[in-house]
Amino acid sequence: MWVRKNWLAVFSRVGAIVFKELKQLSRDRMTFGMIVMIPMMQLLLFGYAINTDVRHLPVGLINLSQSSQSRDLVAALEASGAVRFKQVYASKAEAEKAITLGESKAVLYIPADFPQRLFSHPNYPGNNNRAAWSHSDPQQPIAQWMVDGSDTMVAASIKALRNFPLAEITGQAYQANPAVLEVVQYFNPEQRSAVNVVPGLLAIILTMTMIMFTAAAIVREREQGNMEFLINTPVQPMELMFGKIVPYVLVGLIQVSIILGIGHVIFHVPVRGGLLTLFAAALLFIFASLTVGMVISTLVKTQLQAMQMTVFILMPSILLSGFMFPYEAMPAPAQYIAEVLPATHFMRLVRGIVLRDASLTGQTFDMVWLLVFTLLGLMFASLRFKKRLD
Repeated sequence: MWVRKNWLAVFSRVGAIVFKELKQLSRDRMTFGMIVMIPMMQLLLFGYAINTDVRHLPVGLINLSQSSQSRDLVAALEASGAVRFKQVYASKAEAEKAITLGESKAVLYIPADFPQRLFSHPNYPGNNNRAAWSHSDPQQPIAQWMVDGSDTMVAASIKALRNFPLAEITGQAYQANPAVLEVVQYFNPEQRSAVNVVPGLLAIILTMTMIMFTAAAIVREREQGNMEFLINTPVQPMELMFGKIVPYVLVGLIQVSIILGIGHVIFHVPVRGGLLTLFAAALLFIFASLTVGMVISTLVKTQLQAMQMTVFILMPSILLSGFMFPYEAMPAPAQYIAEVLPATHFMRLVRGIVLRDASLTGQTFDMVWLLVFTLLGLMFASLRFKKRLD
């Protein structure tokens, strides 16, 4: 009997604590919202937006042949659902510039003698004149793909088109299915994943650390009671924002140096662009990320809530920015969300500078967007910040 009463007392006390925690949790609207929103966001992102199968990839075209056979090839490739031709270039030099600037992931080059290459192929039915094949090579391609090899998933999707059936063009059955479309990979011909991952990892690490550090900065001041000292000073909201941001700018630049230095020494990731250009782009992204942290610090009341909000921003930044999954493979609504995230724009900037030696002038849109995002974020944060204890 005594043991039974003792266990009942234990359950009663534990139950009281459980009730108290549930009651407190229900009053913490931010934490309660994160309990619902984080799993919902992950489910929607992984189930709807994330797609490793790159389909309808926007690509460019150089058609020097302008023949019915070349048009049939373009139509057949689009009908396969693998690519869609969005831009036409006049020369290889123009196409290479577009790939360097990130305007196009791949470009199909169709030579002027495309019909001759097609019908003189050794495997073409009824063709007994093998000498007609200009290079006497049964594997000689009839056209060429120019691909940005720094994006390994996109490059793999284009490489899958090397053995595109010639019957789709001519309507004739071939004796074999040779590699008729040559694939030339720029910037990463060895297809090493580290070349693509390390620059992208820079954006993700900066997103996590810059937002988390800054979001906790003002919240920590409030929790520790240091806000009382700020109340009696002439410090203005915008001045406080800049004062909190500047130290972490230096931290961010140190992280940039560490990540790229280790990536270059250990993983042999090339740094083709200028360091000044790279650090200029990094500064824009650091300020944008710190601004997000400042906005979060004005929305939450505890450091725990600040960490929860950081995770809420970090998850879509990892999944939608192009770090893990191709941006081009995402549905349009997911791309719209990705365009709002600073990580998406910095991902393009850092990969363009580090891997393709792209200039900042060629990536003006991403730079301007980061700058505008920073200014709007600072204005919003300064308007919400109030120099009072509550």
